[in-house]
Amino acid sequence: MLYNSIVSALGGFWKLRVKIHGTKIKFLRKMLLHIYNADMKEHGSFIPVNCRIESMPCFPHGYYGIFISQHSTIGKDCVIFHHVTVGSNSLPDSKGFGAPKIGDNCFIGAGAKIIGNVTIGNNVRIGANAVVHADIPDNSTVISGTQDIRIRSCAGLNRFYYMKGSRVLYFEGGEWVVDNDPDVETLFRKHFRGK
Repeated sequence: MLYNSIVSALGGFWKLRVKIHGTKIKFLRKMLLHIYNADMKEHGSFIPVNCRIESMPCFPHGYYGIFISQHSTIGKDCVIFHHVTVGSNSLPDSKGFGAPKIGDNCFIGAGAKIIGNVTIGNNVRIGANAVVHADIPDNSTVISGTQDIRIRSCAGLNRFYYMKGSRVLYFEGGEWVVDNDPDVETLFRKHFRGK
């Protein structure tokens, strides 16, 4: 995976996106864009540089098989698992014509599909393989099969947690943060071995 190595040397997926947006030199921008697109192809993904993403998403399993429409908007601190599609509906005679707008702090499970002109609120959880084709209010969970929406009484934390050794980490603001909550540590120690 040649381009994956080049992208890693350039600081990773997100830093490369930032460099592409920040460069004014046409040739350099074109070269960086070529590297970016080739890396996407190696990963079987399409996350165009012109789609609007507010902050580095957490990709727990890497960005393999992820498709995001160039017209989509994704908020801050979202967790996106593999094989997710955030796709536009380009059928002019369709009620859902347009692209998805996803809020902040959303958790999108593996294989989920979000299609058309839908607005996903903040703090929403979308289950694995769920198909979303209608607006989802803040603090909701969408379950696979039917679009069963459940409003929670509080926002909840849609963080991706990871146990490394004896430390519990979560992804926020584009980086891994150590969680010092003893209750969270106890829960992880009870159910997971540190790796």
